[in-house]
Parts: sequence; structure tokens; C-alpha cells
Amino acid sequence: MTNYPFFSQFKYIILSASLVLCSALSAQQQPFKKQSQSDFWDKVQFGGGLGLGFGSGYTDISIAPSAIYNFNPYVALGIGAQYSYVSQKDFYTSNLYGGSLIALVNPIEQIQLSVELEQLRVNVSVDDDFNNSSNTRNFWNTGLFVGAGYRTNNVTIGGRYNVLYNENDAAYSSAFMPFVRVYF
Repeated sequence: MTNYPFFSQFKYIILSASLVLCSALSAQQQPFKKQSQSDFWDKVQFGGGLGLGFGSGYTDISIAPSAIYNFNPYVALGIGAQYSYVSQKDFYTSNLYGGSLIALVNPIEQIQLSVELEQLRVNVSVDDDFNNSSNTRNFWNTGLFVGAGYRTNNVTIGGRYNVLYNENDAAYSSAFMPFVRVYF
């Protein structure tokens, strides 16, 4: 039988999304009611990340805007977009772009737990000067990150781990990633 890794990972994605949705709905402190437009926007926060790295023949630029909706002080759900460009002169160029869904849970004010489902398109080109050739790979990468961090005001500092990480077909070099989240 042919092995389809996406389908084996799909059950984890559905399970995680179901758990996040159930958590959000059970955390509601009042029954569903029609919200006015101003009530909705009062609970939305915008943020994300920006990264710039430059060196001798090296460039790394990333932008990752996101928005979350705070159901209450304990639970928030959101979406994000991401684009990254990394280049090492005469050797390597990559473009990553895609989106993500994120769930944030704050059991206490200073601790933030997260689950993030990320889908990225990865375009990689590696130049082989020794053989005068270029190797190009284009693929989709799915990540399911679980994380924890220390939260103060609008900033959270922590780490996240990709439970679907596969070193042979990955957008990142490691399953563990530190993060800084900022929402306004």
C-alpha cells in the first residue's frame, strides 16, 4: 500500500482543530448573542513579527502579520500570513509563504499556551558550483506547533515545537523554535 504522509497527519490536524474549537466554545462565559460591530472589533488584536538579517552575502527577510479574536481573557483564536526570503550569495535561495491558524490559552495571566497549524509553500534553489548545476525543490509543508511562553502585557516570549516535523521534508532546520509574539 502506498504511504500518504499527509493523510496520516491529517487526523492529527483535525483532532487538534476540534480540540481548539471545543476549548474556545466551552470557555465562553455567556451564551451566544448577536454582537454589535464595535463589540467585535474591541476584542480583535493585530500583531505579528518582522525579521531582518544581513551579512556577508547573506540576506534573511521575513514578515508575519496576524490577528486574533479574544473570546475572553483566557482564550483567543486567530489567523496569520507569512513570507520569508533567505539567500546566501552564489549558493542558496528560498521563498516561503503561507498562512496559519492559531489558538492561544492563558490559564493564568503570565502563562500563554498555544497551538498553531501552519501551511507553507516552500521554494528552494541550491546552486552547485562544483557540478555547474542548480537543484530546485518546490513543496508544501504542514506544521502543527504546540508552544508555551511567558506573557507580560502585549508581549509573549517562549518556544514552540512542531509535532509534524520531518527532517527530510521540512521548511525549518529544527522542530523546536523560540518565538516572540506581540499583539496590540
